Amino acid sequence: MKHVIELKDIKKIYHIGGEDFAALAGITLNIEEGEFAALMGPSGSGKSTLMNILGCLDRPTSGSYKLGGKEVAHLSDDELAVVRNQHIGFVFQNFNLLSRISALDNVALPLVYAGVGRKERAERAMEKLKSVGLETWAHHKPNELSGGQRQRVAIGRAIVRNPQVLLMDEPLSNLDAKLRNQMRAEIIKLRQRINTTFIYVTHDQTEAMTLGDRIVIMKDGFIQQIGTPQEV
Repeated sequence: MKHVIELKDIKKIYHIGGEDFAALAGITLNIEEGEFAALMGPSGSGKSTLMNILGCLDRPTSGSYKLGGKEVAHLSDDELAVVRNQHIGFVFQNFNLLSRISALDNVALPLVYAGVGRKERAERAMEKLKSVGLETWAHHKPNELSGGQRQRVAIGRAIVRNPQVLLMDEPLSNLDAKLRNQMRAEIIKLRQRINTTFIYVTHDQTEAMTLGDRIVIMKDGFIQQIGTPQEV
C-alpha cells in the first residue's frame, strides 16, 4: 500500500517561561492510502498538536512530514494554505457552519474559494449532500437542522473537494448517545463511498475501536502504543 502520510522524528518545541516544552517529542508514523487511523490520548498528550501539523495548520520545530510524497513540514504560510485547500478536509466538533446560508451553500463554500463556477459548485455540493443522505434538506439553514444533520453537512463540506486526507476532530462529542451511534454508522457508510484517508481524533474508546483500522495512542508527546483494535 502507498503511504499518504510519512512522519519522521517530528518534534514541536514551545518556549514557555524561559524553558523548552516538547509538545511532540519525536513522532514517527506512516499512514496508508485509504486507512482509517484513530488518534487517542489524554489532554496534554500531544494529539491536538499532531493534528494541527497533519492538517498543515502548524509546522513542526524539526523532522520530516511528507504528504502524498511531498515534503510539507517547513512550507511558508501561503504554501501550507494551498496544501490545506487542495488536499485536506476538516470536520470539527462544533460543525463551524455559516448560519445565514443553506446547507447546500455551506457544502459549496470550499469550491467558492477554489474558483469553481456557480453551476458546477451547486452540482458538486448536491452530490456530496446526497452521499450523506441530506439532499432533501439542501435548502434548509443550519438552525433548521438537527445536530446529526448539521454534522453531516459539515462532513459534506469537508469532502466536497475530494481530499486526500479527512481530519475529524472529536466530531461526535457534542451529540447525544443516540446520535453518536447513528453518526458512527454514517461514517462507516461514508468510508465505503469515498476514497480517502481518515484521521479521527477522539477520547471515546468505543468510537476508536469501532471505526479505526489502527489505533494510535499518545502520551506526553510520544506514541505510547499503536496497533489494530485487537492488538491495542
